[in-house]
Amino acid sequence: MVAGIIRPLALCIVKNNDKVLVMDGYDPKKDQEFYRLLGGGIEFGETGEEALKREFQEELGTGLENIKFITILENIFTFDGKQGHEIVMVFQADLTDRGLYKKDSMDIIDSKDKHKALWQKIEDFKDKKLILYPDNSINYL
Repeated sequence: MVAGIIRPLALCIVKNNDKVLVMDGYDPKKDQEFYRLLGGGIEFGETGEEALKREFQEELGTGLENIKFITILENIFTFDGKQGHEIVMVFQADLTDRGLYKKDSMDIIDSKDKHKALWQKIEDFKDKKLILYPDNSINYL
């Protein structure tokens, strides 16, 4: 997160029955656990869909299929005491590695902080038992 920079992201809703695939996170300043849709930054010269495919290959070692653009969200937030600003392209897709649908959690391959990808119940986000960012992404689950 660089101060004063708006970061473009491509994130994906991947569903598994009544669950959605998310990455775990923790904000030390707020002492708060949260979750985020998987995906990541869009690099210069890269489309949102290309970024999404690259990120899923880097994070979980899987491809995506049935990719569908859903919406664009603006996310202005504070993390670890610093303000962030993102423009988020939200997609929906299916994983090509069907074995990942049977796992409860997976290590994020390129994560320095040992983040995990987990299947969490959509209802837990809607009931506010769990926190999902960007927070307005809940409307598209």
